[in-house]
Formats: sequence, structure tokens, C-alpha cells
Amino acid sequence: MNLPQIDMPLFNRLRFVLVETSRAGNIGATARAMKNMGFSDLVLVNPRFSDALTNEEAVAFASGAQDILTSARVVGSIEEALVDCNFSAAVTARLREFSPPVLTPRVFATRLQQDANLNAAVVFGNERFGLPNDIVQRCNVLINIPANPDYSSLNLAQAVQVISYEARMADAEKCMSAADAAIGFQGEVASLAQIDGMYAHLEQALIAIDFLDPDNPKKLMPRLKRLFARTELETEEVNILRGIASQILTARKKRKTSEA
Repeated sequence: MNLPQIDMPLFNRLRFVLVETSRAGNIGATARAMKNMGFSDLVLVNPRFSDALTNEEAVAFASGAQDILTSARVVGSIEEALVDCNFSAAVTARLREFSPPVLTPRVFATRLQQDANLNAAVVFGNERFGLPNDIVQRCNVLINIPANPDYSSLNLAQAVQVISYEARMADAEKCMSAADAAIGFQGEVASLAQIDGMYAHLEQALIAIDFLDPDNPKKLMPRLKRLFARTELETEEVNILRGIASQILTARKKRKTSEA
């Protein structure tokens, strides 16, 4: 089913920058990771081969995200890559003595979500050598992905996936509210009076079928109330349960009449 386009400004404010990437497959896999999470702004700084965006391996690893490759740009410097950005984050597993403040991907994503004035870039280094110090130092923050300290180096596309996922989740409430308008149910929450009426009706039905002994009720009704309290009942759901109770009572009355 095709859902309506969801307006998510955060998706338009985050750029992914790859610096001196060595493997075409990693560029394609990065495009796929970005598209999975709804991002599209990709910039390459001095990739190690001239056909970085059209290379057969890049296209293959993009696996349906060729549009990200087609719209991507190749530039000659980090300055060009950061044009129009007022905030940048360097991604590295290696912490530096004189580095910018260190954030986790989640904290970084939350900061972007909360400040709509930030047009940000996330900068990733070469697969083997990472980012040079001069690029790290010119960024506003450093992103370090929490990982196994004995094996903390992630594949380039994996790192992109983690950060793009956190950015999407930071905007998840907005995503879900827009999506819920197109699918699912938006029922009216039942009032306390409606729920209390349902409990009384249901109790009558349970007594009628001898499931509940009114002289020895134990904790059946309190347990049922606790069960339903966890569901946040809607008015229509209360009406359904009362309809079931009514049908039970009607059937029980007919049965007694026929037996008489």
C-alpha cells in the first residue's frame, strides 16, 4: 500500500559525507543504508577512483538505491562538502586527545531533532585510515558509536546505518503520527463511566454462565479490570464487549425459558 508523503524536515537537514572512500561497494552500501532510513544527501570527497558513483560494484551494492548515487555529488575538499552546513560531526572509533566534544549517535540525533536551525553533515573517513586530525578538529562534535571495546571498528555502511537509524528514530513520533493518519485505527478513548458500565455488564454475564460465583467472587473482577486497564480501551471496544455480554445474557434467558 502506498502511504502519503510524510514531511520530515530532519531528513532534509542531514548530509552524509564520505572522505577518500576506497571501495565502490561501500559507497553503494552507504546509499542503500541512507535510503532505508529516508535520507538522500550524499557527498563524496576525493574518492579513490574516478567512477565512484557509476562503478558496477557501487550500483550492485546500492541494491535499488541508485537514485541516491545519481543525485550524489563528488567534490575536491571538505570545505566544498560542508557548504550550506552550519554543524558537522566527525565519526570515528579512535578518540583524539584534542577532539571536539564526543557524542553518541543517539545524543547527536536528538540534538538535530530539537534544533530545526541545524543543517548538519556527518563525516566518515577512509575505510583503512579513518579521518585525518585536521578534518576531525574542524567539526563541531565527534560521534563515537558504542561498540565492543575489543572490536570496535565498524564497516563504513554499518556506521552510516547506525547514525541514520538514530536520526530517523529521533523523529519517530512525528513519523508515526503522520503514518497513523493513513493506516490503523484512531478510536475515541472510552470514558471511565463507559468502562465502569462495561465491567458491571460483563460481571452480570459471567454470573449468568456460572463462571463467576457472586457469593465467592475471589479476585476475578479486579484481575479483569487490571487486564483491561493495560489496553487503554476505546469506546468501540467497550461497545463490543458489552455486545458480547448482552448476547450471553440473551442466550441464557432463552435457554431458561425453553427449559421452563
